[in-house]
Amino acid sequence: MNFRRYFKLCLLCLLIAFNSCKSSPDPVVVHDGKEITILPPAELYGNLFYDAQTRAIFEDSKTFVDANPKYSVGLIRQRYDMLEDTTVKGMKTFLDQHFSIPEADLHFKSDSLEIGMHIKSLWEVLKRPANDSISGTLIPLPNDYIVPGGRFREVYYWDSYFTMLGLQLDGENEVIRNMVENFAFLIDELGFIPNGNRTYYLGRSQPPFFSLMVDILADIEGEQVYAEFLDVLEQEHKFWMNGSKELKPGNATNRVVKLKDGTILNRYYDEFATPRPESYREDVETAEIALKTNPMLKKEDIYRDLRAGAESGWDYSSRWLVKNERNEFNLSSIQTTSILPVDLNSLLYQLERTISRAAKIAERKEMSATYAKLAEDRRQAIKNYFWDPKKEFFQDYNFEKQEFTGNLSLAAMYPLFFQIADEQQAGKVATRIKEDFLKPGGVVTTPYSTGQQWDAPNGWAPLQWVTIEGLRNYKHLELSEEIKTRWLDVNSAVYNRTYKMTEKYNVIDLSKESGGGEYPTQDGFGWTNGVYKKLSSEE
Repeated sequence: MNFRRYFKLCLLCLLIAFNSCKSSPDPVVVHDGKEITILPPAELYGNLFYDAQTRAIFEDSKTFVDANPKYSVGLIRQRYDMLEDTTVKGMKTFLDQHFSIPEADLHFKSDSLEIGMHIKSLWEVLKRPANDSISGTLIPLPNDYIVPGGRFREVYYWDSYFTMLGLQLDGENEVIRNMVENFAFLIDELGFIPNGNRTYYLGRSQPPFFSLMVDILADIEGEQVYAEFLDVLEQEHKFWMNGSKELKPGNATNRVVKLKDGTILNRYYDEFATPRPESYREDVETAEIALKTNPMLKKEDIYRDLRAGAESGWDYSSRWLVKNERNEFNLSSIQTTSILPVDLNSLLYQLERTISRAAKIAERKEMSATYAKLAEDRRQAIKNYFWDPKKEFFQDYNFEKQEFTGNLSLAAMYPLFFQIADEQQAGKVATRIKEDFLKPGGVVTTPYSTGQQWDAPNGWAPLQWVTIEGLRNYKHLELSEEIKTRWLDVNSAVYNRTYKMTEKYNVIDLSKESGGGEYPTQDGFGWTNGVYKKLSSEE
């Protein structure tokens, strides 16, 4: 069967299931004589999913939803309904018999190699082949791709841009082309790029870095690449702006918000208001805590805010939380969908500029002018709504309260990264970065220690890159070089000690590992490899 035709048939089955209230068996397709169903895990496995996740059969909630069924799902469900030993031990035995249970690969070691060669050797380790069939929750892709590593066994949207920085330096141009085509394929077939190529990510995307991936490919192959991907770039923009034309001032829908003065900006969102399948138990517990604190809340709103926080890529951070009377941040206070994020809107500004450029290359002058105007309007809105003259820093904006969140973060560097800020604003931001964010191992993501992984003491490769490049754009070269040196040094020190490249780093106490969040620090690791390669190549 033709891959695209097969994929569309699977998606049709998925839509039928989503829009059906019947309790009938899940729809299936037949591929190479086998019954295959692509559905999010709750619809796919029914009671087995809820029991496995709520009873903590596996320490990591992501393990079960990534498992591959050994038999037809209908048969597995029938057998589970007849299972007599429903103890945790009995269920674990049943799952081992009926699924291939994945394990996070935490052994990406190569102690005989220099760090640069180690990274180069990892590309093959992290590469996954094109998928010609669907099993469990994995959404197949037509070309090879790079995964981050560890528990992240699938491609991730915004990770991939930073990974590509290193792939380009190592001459992996074919892999970059394949990955850009994969993302274009997802936009073409689904209308957007999911968080990752799993069915449980079909409600959300991630920070929209696709236009910057096209930049990398164009740098390799020439500017005709922009015209080649013009249609999918525009389609991604439509996804983020869905509902904006009908929106009245003061209202929000999907990922768009229309402020009272008519300005349109964007927020993170998710189509579903249920616990995340890959973190089901954790989300239920968070909602219970939130409801004890404030019984007036709705569970659905809490779940959607958690999902929207995951769409941001910063899952989780003080950015999305409210400080309590004890000056603490608790995850149960999450309010992501009430917030206009400065980084998201800066990324959409760049997307609009890229579409304008691509349309000009494709000789579509009217389209080019339209998107140039959208970009300019957004640039002005970013300066109007995200610049805090009192703290002299870019901030996220709570559109419901009509005020800044007050929670400072490296998201403030995005207007510098995309050259939206003026020289004076950039100077003020650079001063605060040096005073409040610069640490022995680079820059900390936020100045707050909350126990969440996107807060202190952790530093992350993508934000080091955004910060360094943003400072360079405004000639703050001494500070950018200092951050670069400290980040490369902590990467090298951890590698020399462990022979691993990790997902994040403790940049405050270099003797300690990073931590916080819902899972242990992972190694592999795609975006750390890419940023290290890019920065170290400049020396």
